[in-house]
Amino acid sequence: MTDTLTPLELKALMGATHVTLLDVRRKSDRESGPSGIPGAVWKDPEQVDAWSSELSKDKPVVIYCVRGGSVSASVQAALKSRDFEVRFVEGGLAAWDAQGSGKGA
Repeated sequence: MTDTLTPLELKALMGATHVTLLDVRRKSDRESGPSGIPGAVWKDPEQVDAWSSELSKDKPVVIYCVRGGSVSASVQAALKSRDFEVRFVEGGLAAWDAQGSGKGA
């Protein structure tokens, strides 16, 4: 399994199986642009140690940040170290919006 998936792959995955979808944008980024991918739950990336124990390991975790960079990579590393199956969206929310994946979702 790769560490990332495209917005289109996420859309297909969301329709075919259950995933835990997490918005891990920094608090300031989320406040400046509160809309996100439908069905996602926001989790503060700076508090991953506190909330990771609340996640189920029974289904894959998909995370995204603003552009799919350092924030997603750091949260992914933290979750992988706790044995979660986790991938992040290539290009983050910006790529999701640019590909129109949010339309009709």
